Amino acid sequence: MAGVILEHVSRVYPGGVTAVSEIDLEVRDREFLVLVGPSGSGKSTTLRMIAGLEPVSAGRIWIDGRQVDDLAPQRRNIAMVFQGQALYPHLSVYGNLAFGLELRSQGGRWRRMFRGLLGRREPSDIGERVRQAARCLGIEPLLERMPGELSGGERQRVALGRAMVREPAAFLFDEPLSNLDAQLRVEMRRELKRLSRQLEATVIYVTHDQAEALTLGDRIVVLEHGKVQQLGEPDEVYDRPANRFVAGFIGTPPMNLMEGRIGETESVRATPDDSPLGFAGAGWSAPVAAEHREALAGFVGEPVVLGIRPEHVRIVGAGPTGPAASAPVDSWPATARVAAIESLGDSMAVELELVGQGNGDGQTSATVWCKVEADGKLNLGDRVNVWLEMRRAHWFSARTGKNLYAAGGVRG
Repeated sequence: MAGVILEHVSRVYPGGVTAVSEIDLEVRDREFLVLVGPSGSGKSTTLRMIAGLEPVSAGRIWIDGRQVDDLAPQRRNIAMVFQGQALYPHLSVYGNLAFGLELRSQGGRWRRMFRGLLGRREPSDIGERVRQAARCLGIEPLLERMPGELSGGERQRVALGRAMVREPAAFLFDEPLSNLDAQLRVEMRRELKRLSRQLEATVIYVTHDQAEALTLGDRIVVLEHGKVQQLGEPDEVYDRPANRFVAGFIGTPPMNLMEGRIGETESVRATPDDSPLGFAGAGWSAPVAAEHREALAGFVGEPVVLGIRPEHVRIVGAGPTGPAASAPVDSWPATARVAAIESLGDSMAVELELVGQGNGDGQTSATVWCKVEADGKLNLGDRVNVWLEMRRAHWFSARTGKNLYAAGGVRG
């Protein structure tokens, strides 16, 4: 296998529409890299440029140390698996797996004759390579069947096997699991990860499913509007999002984001030995955690966005008084109404309408999501007390969207 490098790669369509803008990316040898983003973010276009199916408007692409942006797809030594399996319906599973090898073998008949004259053997037999791939994928019993006789998962395995037998420098996957049902997608994710390690393969994988990206990738690239928003290991991207977009896109439910301003105020709780520094929104205020204050002191008076993950919002009791009053230092105690409940199987996602401080009429000041156990006894309209763990908060610029504070300090 081999590494893949993109240097300042862009794709501009006729009419001036920019699909991909100045992407710099190095895919390491034997790495499983996932490109993730919403529709129109440029992830599939990027993959197609690597494959040679889309021309490069600017920049250079290297595969295994060789510049390939001017080479035809068949000369790049890559294998691509698409969303649709695109199997040949008139060929058996064996025929589909062997087709590319046979085509290449026929094209090289003069080369084989020359090798024969020199007494050299042609490398691996086509039948042996096909059966080896079929055994690896667990589809050897299906070799004589036709594509119409296969399930969706079996067809996807055949498409994967067709790529495997070519022994390419890199595998490219363009949302290969999106047509499968939920259970089969989970099974195929495990299979893909296992195969990539077994084959020691370099894989570039495109998906719009952020859960899939976090599960599969050694590293993930988050794209928006054709630009790289963040590149990093899954835990890094989840725990330390580079900007507001990444914070809101990665995670289910997504990170809670609330707009307001940083200010020095006595209306928020703070440790006695520090001057109070708080975050004020419409009708409410929250403390800035002690370890965040030094980094955020330079943003006093500026519009910012408070971000907090649903798992860091905790329901601690029912009713307008009680446990919320004894919240830990640097937590934000609030009263809320249950606005929606979504079952996630082993847990529930709960939408809470926070009640503004000092609003006698119980007016809603902000909305947040939290996660609770599936047997949490909650009903729509219930009044509950919550803690927001401000030590786990993220702070973003309202103007640029950049993360102002994450573990390790200020981001520029």
